[in-house]
Amino acid sequence: MQCRIRDLRCKEVINICDGCRLGFVGDVDVRVPEGQVVALVVYGPYRFFGLFGRGEEYYIPWECIQRIGDDIILIDKPFPRRDPIPDRKRKRWF
Repeated sequence: MQCRIRDLRCKEVINICDGCRLGFVGDVDVRVPEGQVVALVVYGPYRFFGLFGRGEEYYIPWECIQRIGDDIILIDKPFPRRDPIPDRKRKRWF
């Protein structure tokens, strides 16, 4: 299967470990002399309309890619889960 980098940018990345949708491919890491693809980079979602930057970025090594389909890329890489922010004590204003 032949695929251009331009075509990879249109594909959504899904982690089959937990079924999480990571986003779309934003960049490709290539070893220049050999022309070998090393990894895919998936940028996180924008925060607050893009004013505060982006969320975390995912660096996916080529070895973790299981399948590349017409619309999606399936990967098998466990990402460390962040614990939800603990509920802070609410102040009572009345």
